[in-house]
Amino acid sequence: MLSRVADSIYWLNRYVERAENIARFIDVNLNLLLDAPVVMTEQWEPLIKTTGDLESFKQRYGEATADNVIHFLTFDQHYSNSILSCLRLARENARSVREIISSEMWEQVNTFYLMVKDASQAQPVSQLPSFFAEVKMASHLFAGVMNATMSHNEGWHFGQLGRLLERADKTARILDVKYFILLPAVNYVGTALDELQWIALLKSASGYEMYRKRQRRISPTDVAKFLILDREFPRSIQFCLLEAEDSLHQIGGSSVGSWCNTAERTLGRLRSELDFITIEEVIQSGLHEFLDHIQIELNGVGEKVFETFFALEPAG
Repeated sequence: MLSRVADSIYWLNRYVERAENIARFIDVNLNLLLDAPVVMTEQWEPLIKTTGDLESFKQRYGEATADNVIHFLTFDQHYSNSILSCLRLARENARSVREIISSEMWEQVNTFYLMVKDASQAQPVSQLPSFFAEVKMASHLFAGVMNATMSHNEGWHFGQLGRLLERADKTARILDVKYFILLPAVNYVGTALDELQWIALLKSASGYEMYRKRQRRISPTDVAKFLILDREFPRSIQFCLLEAEDSLHQIGGSSVGSWCNTAERTLGRLRSELDFITIEEVIQSGLHEFLDHIQIELNGVGEKVFETFFALEPAG
């Protein structure tokens, strides 16, 4: 497969997944606004902090109000990671490989982009929750269409790899926001507000029902364990790494437990780290520090994937 084609399929899926996860970030805060027993005046700025673009946001928007943050993350055409921008880039990547992907995939990503573009013209605040639900469902539909209509060959595995690495990164980020930034003060730990936020976090990862089937109580340690180390829940970091590693092995032709390129080695090392760590060790070392480490390592995996498969080697 041409590196250009593999790169486009990889980023097509990363951008669609990124758009979905931004919708999840915003949706969890909208739910907290409706349910929180106290006024939470600083719950929007952490969303910008997780993107690393707080300085740029403040230069253009100033105060991190709900309207400003929602517009920046959702409809800002000049911000490369807004939902609208992600879907524009996804659509451009899909257009460049229309002869490789299925027509149904192209139609779905095109419909998805146009839906968000139309909503950016005039989206009443009262309809925002339903809009973000539509974004999440459209992303699920794209993944389902891809699984059902595209041959599960090398190209499909590049798409899977992109989606899973993006999902693992965003699960780490949203967990980090809750634990490290969102809680207003230490004295709220263990209160109704604290539990409400952990529930909202689980819902933002579509994991509340699956968590409840295993645990009766909402425990920060158990929630963190579920979202980081669960090997069966499809949005946990460990699950994403396991599936991403499988796709890398399929692409490279190597067997499980071995590696034939630096991308496989880097991802395998990170996945094995999660295999043998306990949630108690994570908490003891610092959850924020651990999640920050995961994000850095995932960025490293992304760089190695680029170097191994997509970078053009100089001639001569």
